[in-house]
Amino acid sequence: MKENGAFNYLNVHVLISHSPSCLNRDDMNMQKSAFFGGVRRVRISSQSLKRAIRQSEYYHDNLGEPSTRTRDLARLKDKYADKLKERYDEALVSKVIDLIVKPKKSKDDKKGKKTADDGVTPSKESQAVAPWSVAEVAKICEIVEAAEKEKLGEDALVKKVKDAAKPIIETLSQNAFDVALSGRMATSGLMNSVDGAMAVAHVITTHEASAEVDWFTAVDDLTEEDSETGAGHLNTQEFGSGVFYRYASLNIAQLMENSGARERKDVLDKAAHLVHLLATVVPSAKQNSFAAHNPADLVFVTFSDIPLSYANAFEAPVRRAPAGGLIKPSIDALMNYVRNVYTGYGLAGKHAFYTLWDADFKPKLETLETLKDWVRRDGAPS
Repeated sequence: MKENGAFNYLNVHVLISHSPSCLNRDDMNMQKSAFFGGVRRVRISSQSLKRAIRQSEYYHDNLGEPSTRTRDLARLKDKYADKLKERYDEALVSKVIDLIVKPKKSKDDKKGKKTADDGVTPSKESQAVAPWSVAEVAKICEIVEAAEKEKLGEDALVKKVKDAAKPIIETLSQNAFDVALSGRMATSGLMNSVDGAMAVAHVITTHEASAEVDWFTAVDDLTEEDSETGAGHLNTQEFGSGVFYRYASLNIAQLMENSGARERKDVLDKAAHLVHLLATVVPSAKQNSFAAHNPADLVFVTFSDIPLSYANAFEAPVRRAPAGGLIKPSIDALMNYVRNVYTGYGLAGKHAFYTLWDADFKPKLETLETLKDWVRRDGAPS
């Protein structure tokens, strides 16, 4: 617990049942899976879930425009030149992006040794996929535009821009909120590294789950009209269903630092939106074929001193209820584990949850919106 008495970690636990689907695939076009508790589970990678959240309409409306992740600098220049065309010309935007991706000087550079990198052409490393914020590019355009009036040499210009841009880049804007959440690895001398404030686990089923195989065909309408038999296309697709456990932990102090927030309440409002996203966003893969647009069955949120996953509630795979179904047994397994952990370790904290099902754990809030308001109030009663 911090000196002001506030708990630093917001832990979000979600149980969500997906009807038959294939929401995340590997390089062989097979459904992703993982072994846990000695049995196979269907898996959705944390990267897949984070991207779905970042690209969602709700995120855009409530948390701002996400950064762009790309290694295609030509397309990035075109995109940002178009976004900033009312303020800066295309040549300036292009120059700023080149300055940002200019590689860090290596030890050999500093010793005066010749390297393959000419210091101007971005290296492969500097072109690695990294989050780009249009707000950061715009600010650096402003700095470069002012510095160019002094007619400095290339090295002097880079140094002046770097010194002036450092406090701007270190304090991420609203338009780079996803960088504040997930972090960024620096790949150049100007771009800074950011420690992510949110950790997201790979999503797994609470029970054993094996993929099924769908043998599907696509009928050629024109050959069928000519009374020809046979399909125009044949293929297979794995799919499965299950109750999935999602877990994310938010370091509130880190998010305040990354986003430049002065008050805790500012990031708690954003945290409430993250709860909504974790409860409602579903990856888009194969959704036109399966339409597994399912909301969460349970959302459990805690403020605590430490990040704490409840995945081990399902280390022994959940068995279906006598009357059928895996949602209620999964909720019961989660709640029993929570009680045991809190009692056994003497944990302190605040917690609340919302569920579509009957559960005796308290406090149970009536709607997802009331749970979000509880987060905004820092866990205080209404």
